[in-house]
Amino acid sequence: MNSPFERHEVEEYERKRYRGADQKFVDQREKRILRKILEKTGAGTLRVLDLPCGYGRFSRLLLDKGITLVSSDLSLYMVKRAIDKDRQVDRFSGVVADAKQGLPFKKGAFRLLLSMRFFHHLHERKVRESILREFSYVSSEWVILSYYQRNWLHSLQRKLRRRIKKSRTQIKMISRQEFYEEIEAAGLRVIKIFPLFRGIHSQQIALLKKKQNLA
Repeated sequence: MNSPFERHEVEEYERKRYRGADQKFVDQREKRILRKILEKTGAGTLRVLDLPCGYGRFSRLLLDKGITLVSSDLSLYMVKRAIDKDRQVDRFSGVVADAKQGLPFKKGAFRLLLSMRFFHHLHERKVRESILREFSYVSSEWVILSYYQRNWLHSLQRKLRRRIKKSRTQIKMISRQEFYEEIEAAGLRVIKIFPLFRGIHSQQIALLKKKQNLA
């Protein structure tokens, strides 16, 4: 079972996570893709759930689009950090929630749900499908979801990194077919998938839409 970040862990994570040049590049690329996707969703009219919000890495990007934002995370201190960074904005609130246990929101409470760098930590298909159903329930129209697609080059790179850095982090890569099957089972449809770095990195950012909202 995942343990929520404590206060000192949040501070350390924010300080170190995107400090390296390669990770800064990843951060910039993710934000560039998200801006492009948000243009397709009519961003300014949206009430958005960012889950997990982490320390609020995407909060400013979303708020700058005129979005009404709810930041949610398993960690109280992550939510507090995300809120504190933009406390002056009145279109911004936070909720502590565990997506694995069900989300405390009404059906269709948000027009868009953003979930970045979460799906690849879910190793069991039944858990992924359960969470996707939650996402589909609380979103009335759109879901933006990142996942890791099987890629032999990236898999090799991660194995080498774990040996060198002794990292314990394990991620779940799934095939494109598996992703489509799990998305369809949740009542969602893939509109477009944006590779982070085509061919060399496993991360994909998918724009999904509720089936009943398809023309």
